[in-house]
Amino acid sequence: MKKITLFFLLFFSQITLVQAKITETEKLTATCKVWGFLKYYHPKVANGGVNWDNQLLEILPKIEKAQTQAEFSLVLENWIDDLGPVIEIAPIIAPKGVEYFNKNFDLSWFNSPKLFSKKLSKKLKFIENNRFQTDEEIGPGYNPLKNGDYFNLKYDNKNSRILWMFAYWNLVEYFFPYKYLMDQKWDVTLEKSLSLVLAAKDEDEFYTIAKKMSSKLDDSHVEFVMYQHSKLEDYRRYFPAACKIIDNKLVVTEILGDSLAQADDIKIGDIITKVNDKTIPALIDEYKDLYAASNEPVLLDKVLRKILSGNSDHVNVEFFKDGKYTTKAMTWFDYHDSHRNEFKKGAKKKKTEKFKVLDNNIGYVDMGTLKVPNVADMIEALKSTKAIVFDMRNYPQGTYEDISKFLNAHEQNFVIYTYPDFSYPGKFKWTEGTMCGSENKDHYKGKVVLLLNEQSLSQAEWTAMCFQTAGNTTIIGSQTAGADGNVIELDFKQFHTRYSGIGVYYPDKRETQRIGIVPDIEVKPTIKGIQEGKDEVLDRALVFIETGK
Repeated sequence: MKKITLFFLLFFSQITLVQAKITETEKLTATCKVWGFLKYYHPKVANGGVNWDNQLLEILPKIEKAQTQAEFSLVLENWIDDLGPVIEIAPIIAPKGVEYFNKNFDLSWFNSPKLFSKKLSKKLKFIENNRFQTDEEIGPGYNPLKNGDYFNLKYDNKNSRILWMFAYWNLVEYFFPYKYLMDQKWDVTLEKSLSLVLAAKDEDEFYTIAKKMSSKLDDSHVEFVMYQHSKLEDYRRYFPAACKIIDNKLVVTEILGDSLAQADDIKIGDIITKVNDKTIPALIDEYKDLYAASNEPVLLDKVLRKILSGNSDHVNVEFFKDGKYTTKAMTWFDYHDSHRNEFKKGAKKKKTEKFKVLDNNIGYVDMGTLKVPNVADMIEALKSTKAIVFDMRNYPQGTYEDISKFLNAHEQNFVIYTYPDFSYPGKFKWTEGTMCGSENKDHYKGKVVLLLNEQSLSQAEWTAMCFQTAGNTTIIGSQTAGADGNVIELDFKQFHTRYSGIGVYYPDKRETQRIGIVPDIEVKPTIKGIQEGKDEVLDRALVFIETGK
């Protein structure tokens, strides 16, 4: 009797499940995953034989009409069947010598009984097992949008917004190497963003949603740049100085427009506590969801750019100086107005020596200005020093190879990569790394010190990894940007965005993404140090060189 009762309970629960209504968000979330899966897995779609974007637009009305799991699954089953049969080629043998990186891989959503019938789940699994195969090798500059035209989408149209979101979400789902490191699961971002995309009232609102969606990658490489006028990115006027956020205050670190700063008596070390009556913590909280960053130092740096720019001529700025708060009604200038040349001239970075010998026979190299043709002269000038400080609080100019041959006694592997596998999307392959150095008995014997901070992004971090192999290297500074590897550039109508395209790891597979290059000695600038005109990171490096501590 108990067995019969249990049978009927299970039977009727299955009927209820099939007949239960599913929401628009649930339907579109599942459709996004199925559409993306078929885009990259179904042999006929993945080889470009179908205009898959148009097919999505054609199927959306049918998806909208489906009310239950059974109706929804049937629409998708018929959609798949209309593509024609998939030739059975399973089992697909993995290439010899390939080691997969699977932390991003997850097709478990196939088996959701709430959204998919058993028949549909089996169809999807069959396609996975007999998926599209290609010999195409994915390099750092591959174009994942090559089979679509996303530059002509009309974002005031709901279906165009859906198509963009599906395309972007699935690019990240299958080809972003660091999906597994996001703070918020990418599935959750899809669910939370979908209703917002559907409800967007105009293009500016859509851009804001899209930008916030891209921020969830938690990748410092991600930028979101508008091609045309938009309220979101209408940065037309600028504060005439560079600043740094320290202890929830803005501290002036560099004057960019001398006469403009002089007009408002702005000096290095000045402290800003409010902009247009909003405190710095309030502004950080207001803008933080608009920017992608691997870690907090980079997030603050990106938010800072927003705080120091705007679309108003007149800005009220509160300063704290000599124990008093003073509000100044400032005029911020447009690059395109009569002050353009003056501002641009003032904004030019002061010329710095590419390399020099400091006191006590210590070499110093500005890696942001040193170029490959300068390396030989640098080596000749600094080879007899007792230490060399390589300042990488900037973006190096591709000099790592020649310098590493000077620093290293032997050739060594300093980095390995993960590349996406187009024959099994979502999976990545470990690849051989990059070598640096050479067999050199006359290699540099002195101390090597690297200066790093949140400005040390990508090539700076990669170069630091290279120089670490010298064996006598010490890193001084603070957390780096935590975004290494080549970027994938994505062009859409009216905006451009990007993400890190390959995974970068130490040879022992230690992560660098989000963590950055960890300093041996942590030093951060202080307000007092900036006001006194000190470079506290460089000063600490000089102390280390002399004392070993």
